[in-house]
Amino acid sequence: MSKTNTPEEATEQQATSQLSTAPQEDRSPATGTFGVVAWARWFWRQLTSMRVALILLLLLSLGAIPGSLIPQTGTDQMKVDAFKKAHEHLGPLYDRIGLFHVYSSVWFSAIYILLFVSLIGCIIPRTWQFVGQLRGRPPGAPGRLDRMPAYATWRTEAGGDEVRAAALALLKKRRYRAHVAGSAVAAEKGYLREAGNLVFHVALIVMLVGFATGQLFKSDGTKLVLEGDGFSNTLPQYDDFSSGNLFDQDTGLEPFSFTLKDFTGTYERTGPNKGTARTYKADVTYSEGADGKEKKATIKVNEPLKIDGTKIFLSGHGYAPVVTVRDGKGNIVSDHTPVPLLPIDSNQTSTGAIKIMDGYRDKDGKKDQLGFNAFFVPTFAGSGKGNMFSQFPALDFPVLALSAYHGSLGVDAGLPQNVYQLDTTNMKKFKDSKGGLLKKRLLPGQTMKLPDGAGSITFERGVQEWATFEIAKQPGTGWALTGAIAAIAGLVGSLFIQRRRVWVRATTGDDGVTVVETAGLGRSESAKLPDELGSIVGKLHAQAPSAPEPTPEPPTAVPAAEGAEK
Repeated sequence: MSKTNTPEEATEQQATSQLSTAPQEDRSPATGTFGVVAWARWFWRQLTSMRVALILLLLLSLGAIPGSLIPQTGTDQMKVDAFKKAHEHLGPLYDRIGLFHVYSSVWFSAIYILLFVSLIGCIIPRTWQFVGQLRGRPPGAPGRLDRMPAYATWRTEAGGDEVRAAALALLKKRRYRAHVAGSAVAAEKGYLREAGNLVFHVALIVMLVGFATGQLFKSDGTKLVLEGDGFSNTLPQYDDFSSGNLFDQDTGLEPFSFTLKDFTGTYERTGPNKGTARTYKADVTYSEGADGKEKKATIKVNEPLKIDGTKIFLSGHGYAPVVTVRDGKGNIVSDHTPVPLLPIDSNQTSTGAIKIMDGYRDKDGKKDQLGFNAFFVPTFAGSGKGNMFSQFPALDFPVLALSAYHGSLGVDAGLPQNVYQLDTTNMKKFKDSKGGLLKKRLLPGQTMKLPDGAGSITFERGVQEWATFEIAKQPGTGWALTGAIAAIAGLVGSLFIQRRRVWVRATTGDDGVTVVETAGLGRSESAKLPDELGSIVGKLHAQAPSAPEPTPEPPTAVPAAEGAEK
């Protein structure tokens, strides 16, 4: 038989109903006949539950780990190719399951979309429920207030209407939503807890939209620029470039250009921070659009130049020794050419390659190609003082070490190659007088002559500096940041604000004295609720003080004789 609740029990259930907008967990479908629609409804409710949303968020975090550990095709194709060559078995496996393009893979996109759907499906019903709570009134007092977690009562000579009016004014002053319901005042407070909860979930969606927009429409590239040279924001100008799947290379690049006028780097000379940069900046001139007016700017670390949503960061610095190469007849093949070399340590020890691809002829007038492995130190320790590593990042004692080759550089095949590495597979060594590889350390102004009248290379007096710039455009960053801040604010509100209800009932007893009952109910047990109710009771009691206890009547005297007869 089904049990029918009494009106008092129904009122108590309404008053003590859950103080949140979280939907109740649905049970699994019952065994037996269960239609497709019912199964779909059950699956939807599971997908939009908070438990599943948290699981999907965890899976998204775990799925992003391979993207940071394994080289990605959209970031560095050369590293991906090198990984495949080094791992013959893992490479094809990673390629099949999309680990070389994690963020655009089917499985990562599926997690991302399911998380979107889960959050949206969770937020919409909670929002409508919360709006309904805001439009409604706090539920009336249950029949048994003494069953509540916090309870207090006293008797007063003040009238019931007077007590209720005082309680209503007091609770509204304390920012409760309150109204008189029958013989009691019903009040509720802490709606910002649920508002914070909803803000947190909405902010997660904003963050995901911001990150997705950034990944799909982003562009990111680097460019090494010598002092005096410039850069125009067109695709062929980049040293390397990556972009999102929806980025339009024809219209996505903002039209601008800049020229590196001067790079300034100064370093600590003494102390524990010796070699640490004190000044690290690039002075540039730039113009926006095809015919924009030239402007001056200074780019520093963490202080990028911003042009129409594109940020230009200063990301590196190095040196470019200036060399002159002559052929076997003394003709200049490369005149005062700066050769950028890449630093390999904090003291700017640098390495690279010098390649002479065209215009060189040997002593017999035959076309050939030259290649030099180059090792440069801006501050040499001196001969006999250990390996050739720089002692300081500034140009105090520059030395250029070269080893020479001739033959095919491999560029005629049309295959891409690293400009900073020398492929000696199809090249022959220039030999010194002892039959070994021709090597020499050069000071500025010194020349290394190639054997048998094959020519020479001169380290000119002068070393140019270069800077590398990262040119990045990532829309949606502002939305992601706003979402992150809002998520933190919403989380703080949902954690530290307590939803609670208070009731004050004033009824007249049989003896004509008003009985005041107060009770409080919170969403979760908290020591603050009894304290808050105690504060309310204290102020209300001051306005409706306790009535004096009634004087007990003395017992009626009974005559002795009458008592004896009885």
